[in-house]
Amino acid sequence: MKIEDILNLTEGTLTNTPKIHAIEAATVYYSKVEHGDLFFSSNQEEIDQAIANGAYAIVYDDENIVRKDEEIAWIKVSDIQLAAFKLIRYVIIKKEAKFYLLLEHELTFLKMIIKHKGTISFIPNDWRKAFEQILNSDGTLFVGTDKELMQLIQPDIEKINREVDGYLVSDTLFKSTFKVDSFVYQEKELIPFHLEYLLRAVDFCNIHGLPYTMDRIKYTKHFLPVFIDTKLRSTQASKSDQVVIFTDNLPDIAKAREYVMRSNMWVKSVILTPPKTKVPGIDHPHWFKSEEEVRELLKTIHYNYAFIYNADKSILNTIKEEYSLF
Repeated sequence: MKIEDILNLTEGTLTNTPKIHAIEAATVYYSKVEHGDLFFSSNQEEIDQAIANGAYAIVYDDENIVRKDEEIAWIKVSDIQLAAFKLIRYVIIKKEAKFYLLLEHELTFLKMIIKHKGTISFIPNDWRKAFEQILNSDGTLFVGTDKELMQLIQPDIEKINREVDGYLVSDTLFKSTFKVDSFVYQEKELIPFHLEYLLRAVDFCNIHGLPYTMDRIKYTKHFLPVFIDTKLRSTQASKSDQVVIFTDNLPDIAKAREYVMRSNMWVKSVILTPPKTKVPGIDHPHWFKSEEEVRELLKTIHYNYAFIYNADKSILNTIKEEYSLF
């Protein structure tokens, strides 16, 4: 690619008169720079190393960067991240690639049910990793969950279809029987209010011809119930009237509490969160600063359902048995 094309794509300014006129490839990692490459960075040490590795051009946005080699091209831009993705937009047009913005739950279920992950690219939330992935991928179907990043890649980013077919046949808070694509799936480990995300993932697979399977349906990191005994050890649901629910988001807690209020008025539920977490509809959640405090709360307070926000289920596996000689 010619330097003048780089200038046009990134809307940058050439700040010297270089001897080189074109580059071979581009990267945001100095360790990947090869002879003839374009390098995006505003870190002086990284730039120096990239030049030593053979960089032909540097795109930067820090006016304090020292140009140590006037034979290569130095391109000043207003925002290095934006400039990098302006180049990516050009690459996307050539690839005829499609990009979709998904919710975290939608992405979780898509990864769960899809049979061949090689047919789709999952964009990381780190912009440098995303840049490298898109630039070097042969794929044409990309999905991601970081709205700001995805709009950098494609300002008019598409979302997956929200109006999809499928419905619940029967359900409890922890199991669902549902129908989708003319099939009924019995007693799956699916939270009923997560069905909408699963249906969207299925619809996405159908639209793009991606084979999927429902055999892998299970509880997700977003809402993970664990039935426990009096010593906080996991046990079978039929043997316990206490369940600890680990969740990484507050909306799921609100939906679960609404579900409980509609169907099981007798259930006593409590919420455990890190300090100063604001939970809608709850004035005084139980705050914890450590895993040990979580365990102590679970041992001492009365509950049937305990919703725990931002803690790992491993806290149940690290409990030491307390023995007494008396």
